Amino acid sequence: MKLLLLLPIISVMIEKTTNYTTRCEYSKKVAPYIGKSLIKVFTGQRRVGKSFVMRQIADEIAGSTPEANIMFIDKEQLAFAHVNDAQSLYDHVARHRVSQVPNYLFIDEVQEISDFHSALRSMLNEGLCDIYCTGSNAKILSGELATMLAGRYIEIPVHSLSYREFLTFNVIVDSDEAMEKYITIGGMPYIHNLPDDKDVAFEYLSNVYSSILLKDVVARESIRNVHFMESLVAYLSNNIGSITSANNISRYLKSQRISLPTQSVLNYIHALANAFFIYKIQRADVTGLKIFEVGDKYYFEDWGIRNAIHRFNLFTDIGKLMENIVAVELLRRGYRVYVGKMGEKEVDFACEKGGSRLYLQVAYTLSDEKTAEREFAPLLAISDNYPKYVVTMDRMKMGNRRGVIHITLREFLLSEI
Repeated sequence: MKLLLLLPIISVMIEKTTNYTTRCEYSKKVAPYIGKSLIKVFTGQRRVGKSFVMRQIADEIAGSTPEANIMFIDKEQLAFAHVNDAQSLYDHVARHRVSQVPNYLFIDEVQEISDFHSALRSMLNEGLCDIYCTGSNAKILSGELATMLAGRYIEIPVHSLSYREFLTFNVIVDSDEAMEKYITIGGMPYIHNLPDDKDVAFEYLSNVYSSILLKDVVARESIRNVHFMESLVAYLSNNIGSITSANNISRYLKSQRISLPTQSVLNYIHALANAFFIYKIQRADVTGLKIFEVGDKYYFEDWGIRNAIHRFNLFTDIGKLMENIVAVELLRRGYRVYVGKMGEKEVDFACEKGGSRLYLQVAYTLSDEKTAEREFAPLLAISDNYPKYVVTMDRMKMGNRRGVIHITLREFLLSEI
């Protein structure tokens, strides 16, 4: 399969006094649904840029439809404190809606409005406005919104910056140094506004972590044992890409004199996943992608946060971080991602999208023939004809081995696969 290198297609827009860099990938995803009777829900971890993506969409609508009445509710601003339940939300829209023109409603952090789904359903049924909202918790799509508005909303996941976006946001070109920076500080969009200093970036990321943990995990999920939650995050930070189970975590924590039932461990992991802080990648049999119930892998939405809160060492952590970056990139590209199993062999990522599959093995380097044989073997054991890649940091590539292609991490991140 030919790798198609994509040039960054990101430009700068100005909204009143605020400069921001647009993320055209999301404009393309939303475009087919603008003006349609569907609620557009932008989901993702706190501070990955959902608010600016939504403002970008509002600006694009204002540019193409000058007569449009755009209503924006930002639940992180005190000015909208009165919009706190379904009735006050409905009343606010009724007061600010303009007849005889297209009306668009944008709500930032909609989960902060109690019973919001009732108001959204009523406004949708009445055709009062075209609705867009952001949410930092997966429960908004797994609870009453899903049941009350089944088939009436579309989810647009928003992730931290891709490598292409990272280069554009930081005004740098693709290079080994840029890749190392991306691996180290991750892709949280705001970092490009800070001094180019790893310690400054890590201080910011540590504060983002505290905000996520306190607002989106502890408070929202009514977590009582904050110390255990922090210990759990530390465990997951150290075990990126390792087969993990609640029983293993529980046993480890007991060795650290922290006792918590296995079910509580599962609940706490679920709370982190609900906040889009981590992703659980399940193991599946390659032949039919049948899910194995035991043994999952966990990856961080933003590995920069992981590096900021974990004792970071690029030399020892590089393999884990590469795997994390590839996992999130595959999710960003819309794949359903699994750990592939073929008997005793395992491939890092078995992916599915639109009836097609993709397999990837990730390794830091193929330093010798024995290492290369080990990394290529799981992919060569898969008998189908779908694309298969070994992704490494090597500058010298080994080419194609019986249909399995060796590419660099930079090539993968700058390609369309």
